[in-house]
Amino acid sequence: MMLTRAQRSNRKKLCVMAALVLLAAAAYMTVDVNFGNAKLLAYSMRIRAPKLIVMLITAFAIGGASLVFQSIINNTIVTPCLLGMNSLYTLIHTAVVFCAGSGSVLAANANAAFAIDLVMMGITATLIYSYLFKKTKHNVLYVLLVGTVLTSFFSSVQSTMTRVMDPNEYDTLLTTLVASFSNVNAEIIIFALIVLAAVIFFLRRELALLDVLTLGKAQAISLGVDYDRCIRRLLLGVTLAIAVATAMVGPISFLGLIIANLARQLLRTYRHTQLILGSALFGMIVLVGGQIIVEHVFTYAVPISVFITVGGGLYFLYLLLTRRRV
Repeated sequence: MMLTRAQRSNRKKLCVMAALVLLAAAAYMTVDVNFGNAKLLAYSMRIRAPKLIVMLITAFAIGGASLVFQSIINNTIVTPCLLGMNSLYTLIHTAVVFCAGSGSVLAANANAAFAIDLVMMGITATLIYSYLFKKTKHNVLYVLLVGTVLTSFFSSVQSTMTRVMDPNEYDTLLTTLVASFSNVNAEIIIFALIVLAAVIFFLRRELALLDVLTLGKAQAISLGVDYDRCIRRLLLGVTLAIAVATAMVGPISFLGLIIANLARQLLRTYRHTQLILGSALFGMIVLVGGQIIVEHVFTYAVPISVFITVGGGLYFLYLLLTRRRV
């Protein structure tokens, strides 16, 4: 099959982005490393390799989930973080520690805690947001309004729990609630990869139908798509991907908004295979490149999540002010 000029151009852009990811990864693994000392070299690789893997997984999970979510709701300025999914995860994780205690298996064991958080968030988020989309008929203004209320509600309940929690347990909990690539949860890397692989495998048909779903409910149904079932399954996949990323590094607001929209602006295509890949690659460039700056320029004084939140907030305002149709 002959490729159009636009498709060839997008492939070249994706190849360039992949090369930039490899360059950033190589720089992260080698900058300020003492290659003359075998022990120091091994120590540096042992510290940096898990962090790099976590950054790549996080970028893929958030980038793919945000772009799929935008296609579900048929709007490019709404992302899971704007509807409170990060706050929901924080609330669920806090509730587990609050009820079971930080010394219990459900909280102390990284894989067990991740599994509990994943199951609870998957069920809760799917029920809440499926009902929300159905009642608002995907009206972006209503969705954003309800999302803002839900974010405040989840945050308020979580804050109440932390106020009455034992101070020692709160200190233990706090390290998992603040986004930082300097203190990643590398214990669940294998578990996270299995979850993401399972999500992609079981939703492969729905992911292939994304190009059709963006045409609208009526058009998708007329083409033989079980629209409501596809939306529910994709929403569950988005929820699990966001939970994976949040469990590994903590909540990162606006990252999905930045990379998903940059991918759309760069590639200018309706093909979700290219858009999802572009969004993930943008995320990898932002996270790995940003972490290099944080570690070697600011010497860990400012976490990368601060830059992403500030930049993402400004970018969100820019999108709101420059888009005529939301």
